[in-house]
Amino acid sequence: MNREQILRRRLKFLTWLFIIGLVLSGVTAMPLQTELNWLVKTIAPHYTDSPQNSLLVTWLVKVQQALQEIGQKFPFLFYGTDWLAFGHYMIALSFVGALRDPIRNRWLFDFGLIACVLVIPFAFICGAVRGIPVWWGLIDCSFGIFGFIPLWFCRRAAKELEALGERK
Repeated sequence: MNREQILRRRLKFLTWLFIIGLVLSGVTAMPLQTELNWLVKTIAPHYTDSPQNSLLVTWLVKVQQALQEIGQKFPFLFYGTDWLAFGHYMIALSFVGALRDPIRNRWLFDFGLIACVLVIPFAFICGAVRGIPVWWGLIDCSFGIFGFIPLWFCRRAAKELEALGERK
């Protein structure tokens, strides 16, 4: 297998990895109540033995109660998370262009990298305004960090592929 084939395979794999991550993130934005009920039921009995774990359980139960109250009184507010999911799906769909032609559509990798970097200040600023614990903001930041990694390798591979094409 030559260098170009290796780069194309790597690009395809990492781009698919990013697309799948976006889709899964979108899928999990819609059934919040169900997911949180399951999480609390699964985690709470096992994680009350230390103060740090109690903070996690206390936070999850607080969020669970808030979601239940909102769901009963104002279910239409969950329409916002439906649109959040839709946004994830549309961004994922745009990366099909990078799958088809990673050199011409290299700008998508740049766009994705910028978005991943901006997750960090956005999470901390909005989290502080909304009273989200800092440690939860770090969890949100991890989405930007984990998205950045494959996109950075994709961008690098696309640039190398372009350079190989110019040498021919």
